[in-house]
Order: sequence, then C-alpha cells, then structure tokens
Amino acid sequence: MTTVTEADAFEGLRDALGLLKDREQVAERLLDSSAKHSFDPDKELDWDAPDVEGMWYWPPELCSLYDTPMWKRMPQEQRIELSKYEAASMASMGVWFEIILMQLLVRHIYDKSLTSSHVRYALTEIADECRHSMMFARMIKRSVGESFPMPRVHHNLGRVLKTISTTPGSFAATLLGEEIIDWMQRMTFPDERVQPLVRGITRIHVIEEARHVRYAREELRRQMVKCGPAEAAYTRIVCGEAARVIYTAFHNPAAYERAGLDPKEALAQVKASGHRREIMQTGAKRLTDFLDDIGVMRGVGRRLWKSSGLLA
Repeated sequence: MTTVTEADAFEGLRDALGLLKDREQVAERLLDSSAKHSFDPDKELDWDAPDVEGMWYWPPELCSLYDTPMWKRMPQEQRIELSKYEAASMASMGVWFEIILMQLLVRHIYDKSLTSSHVRYALTEIADECRHSMMFARMIKRSVGESFPMPRVHHNLGRVLKTISTTPGSFAATLLGEEIIDWMQRMTFPDERVQPLVRGITRIHVIEEARHVRYAREELRRQMVKCGPAEAAYTRIVCGEAARVIYTAFHNPAAYERAGLDPKEALAQVKASGHRREIMQTGAKRLTDFLDDIGVMRGVGRRLWKSSGLLA
C-alpha cells in the first residue's frame, strides 16, 4: 500500500495563478534568504543618536490627517509631532499583530513534521517576528514612552482569532496585517525627510517581511485549493472582518489626543478624507488583487472588505 504524504497531496495542483509551488522548495529558498539577509536591530541601528530636529517620523503624505482641514490648520511642529505619535501607534499595532501571528504559526506547525523545511522556516519566521516586536517596542519607548494599546474589543477579537482560526483564515489574516504596513514602509525607508532611526527600522522590516509575505501567500494558495466550500466561505468572512479591524487600528484616537488634537474631530476628518481613502486602498491593492485571484474576495467577504474602506 502506498502512503500519500502531505507534499504528494499538493502535487500537480493549480489555481488561477498557475501551478502550486513545492512547499519544501519554497521553504528552502526562504531559509537560504534568511541566512543571507537577517538583521539584529540592537546592533544594526544607532539607538543612541539623537533625533534630528525638523525631520518627520513618518512621511507626511502617509499621516492620516494629511490634506484635511485640520492638517491645514496645524503648525508644522504639530504635524511632525503627530507623525511621531502615528508612527508609534502603528508600531504598537504591529507588535499586537505579530504576537498573534506567532501564535498562528505555532498552531500551523504543531502537527507537521519537525524535520521539514516548511516547519524550520516557520520557526525562523517566528524568530524574525520576535526581533521585530522587540525593535518596535524599543522604538516606541524611545520616541513616546508608552505604547498605544488596541481597543479592548479588538484586543479580544485577536484572542479569538488566534484560538479558533482555520489555516487559510490564519494566512489570509497574516497577509492583511503585513502587506499594507509593508507598502507604507517601502515608501518610508528611502524618504530622506524621515528620521534616520525610523528609516533604519523600516528598512530591516521590509527586507525580512518580504520572506514572510512569500511564505504566507504560497501557503494560502495551497489551503484555498484544498479546503472545502464551508471552510472557504468561513475564510472569506474572517478575512473581511479582519480588514475592518485593521483599518480601524490604523487610526488610534489616543495618537491624536497625545498630539494635542480632538480625537473625535480627527477621526471624522480621516473618515471624510479622499486622500486617506486613496492611501489605504492603494496600500491594500496588491493584496486585494491577490486575494481576488485565489477566491478569497467573494460574497459576504467582499462586502466586508468594501465596508472596511480598504477596497474601492
């Protein structure tokens, strides 16, 4: 009797993007990249250098209030201060999400072969995320002192997600948490208007996160091909609801308050801002196109994405 391995089960399968890649080969390439392009933020970055006066902490065009009436009334110093608090707020969100991601990855590999390259890469990614979380936390403490906790309802939704999410739901949510911020960071690290430390942090994160995105995309493709209709429908709903949470998390009222602004008015202007809507949808477009191609953006899930503000 022939034993069918997990790798055999995916052999020859394809989706709208083409033939699925071999899981072990993908992992081996990612492990090789990790060996060549991994960083220790404690050693790579100059944490003791003072901030440069007059420089931004986040590109102004990526600040949520950019080009709103409130932004136009703010003096330049307050705009820069807002960029500092928004950068710290997004870093806080990043740590929250990476802690969830690490738990999802541990659940994913729990029943898999510990000697496989697929599992070894997952453990490598977890190590990356540990360093990223410490890097972001150190940046937050250095720049603003205290982090920006997620609203309690979202904090508890994260607890639910990491406990009951299916495998395709986990990887869909992973991409959602990674790809929008990755797009923003790709605009940040080359921007010479931005503080050198922030540019260094975003550069490290972009380089290492590219591997994480590749791993998640390839695995989500496999899972969507293999899962049944009920699990696919559930994945679409989970992903759509996660989009709504993530969009909200990008706009923490406490960041506006700590920058000396009325948080209610700020949130209202963000909601009405065509520029902000375009930024968020552009940041999500590469992901939404991919999810559409592999069948995640359908039915209720697509409607949830539209209501989130991340899909035109």
